Amino acid sequence: MSSPPQDTPAPAAAPREARTLRELSPQQWRSGIAAWLGWLFDGLELHLYTLVATPLVVQLLAAPSAADPAVKEKSAYIQAAFLVGWAVGGAFFGRLGDLIGRSRALALTVLTYACCTGLCAFAQTWWQLMIFRFIAALGIGGEWAVGASLLTETWPRAWRPWLAAILQTGVNIGILLGALVVGLLSLVLPPGTERWVFLVGVLPALLVFWIRRNVPEPEAWQKAEAATGHRNPGARELFRGRVLPVTIRTTVVCALGLSAWWLFLFWHPQHFRKLLAADGVPAAEITQLVTASFFLVNVLAIAGNFLGGWLVLRLGNRRAILLMFAGLGLAIVGAFAVPRGFGALAWFWCPLVGLFSGVFGLFTMYLPPLFPTLLRTSGAGFCYNIGRIAAAVASLVFGLFAPVGDFRGALLWAGVLGLLAMICSFWLPVRTHEDEAV
Repeated sequence: MSSPPQDTPAPAAAPREARTLRELSPQQWRSGIAAWLGWLFDGLELHLYTLVATPLVVQLLAAPSAADPAVKEKSAYIQAAFLVGWAVGGAFFGRLGDLIGRSRALALTVLTYACCTGLCAFAQTWWQLMIFRFIAALGIGGEWAVGASLLTETWPRAWRPWLAAILQTGVNIGILLGALVVGLLSLVLPPGTERWVFLVGVLPALLVFWIRRNVPEPEAWQKAEAATGHRNPGARELFRGRVLPVTIRTTVVCALGLSAWWLFLFWHPQHFRKLLAADGVPAAEITQLVTASFFLVNVLAIAGNFLGGWLVLRLGNRRAILLMFAGLGLAIVGAFAVPRGFGALAWFWCPLVGLFSGVFGLFTMYLPPLFPTLLRTSGAGFCYNIGRIAAAVASLVFGLFAPVGDFRGALLWAGVLGLLAMICSFWLPVRTHEDEAV
């Protein structure tokens, strides 16, 4: 006599995701705080140099003035090295995040960029500064991919549009802190001592100790590691099968968009300095005005982060990215298509560019879920940060071949690249790996 059929046990239901802040676990809070602080210090490290680039390079080269062609050339080399380092760091630490875990890799990225930013204060030649900036950029590029994946795997999925905005706001606040530091120090430090602002960049190293003690590895990563017997897929899997189209499409959009943004971000302060110098504004006052305009751009960028999140909730990731790139490109073209004075650019057009730069915050939560768990930081780090290589090439092209002092021409091309990013956004993936679509 056959035994009666046994009921197949139903699979355990997935735990309900938190719907309110009170329902978040201590691990989720610690992961969120670590990622946000990492991004805040990213912003601080990023733009300490941008704000003092010209006077520092003039000093290192012993050039007669900022109009010396060598200043523009060496500045372009340093900026290009930084962007290449960012791309390499995104790929390297992204891969490391998949191999050793998100928390460990995050600590290493913060330590790298903090120490090497501090070393910039002691550079004696332009090429030493370039090397220190390159190594610092390795950590900054890696922190993006690792921090984004850490939150993707620990915080509720439905919150991602707002998480992206809040994370990117961390960068903007860091930039504002950098602008505040430079602005305050310009009041007390004599000209020629701008290098000492880099010592502020050592402070994030203290965050490393807290991360290692309080931020555990995400459960999703631990389970994926155990399921494969700790045999992680190789990075070449990004260029095979269903993952390949995702890698190509997102890389192209990121390369175009980041080239546009970094051309704008680096050259518009130099353009402002040229305009103000032509008006006979004293050097110390020029730094204060450029810093104030930079501050306003990033205040609007914070609003842009939440504008982007709002668009995602109503239109989805692809349409939101497309519209934000349209606004970015059109704002840059509108600013520099015709000659404009400092006032119109600094207090209207460039802040408008800052508003639409919120598009870059969207990639924070959009990219990691496109890839399998054990390729998540590798994929996000590669696709987003490889755009820095394109931006580095663009910096060199305009730094070396544009007529001396023709910053407006370079900035106009930045707007064109932003519009090309908008066009290519039509082909971005709509669904994620979590939806079993890529």
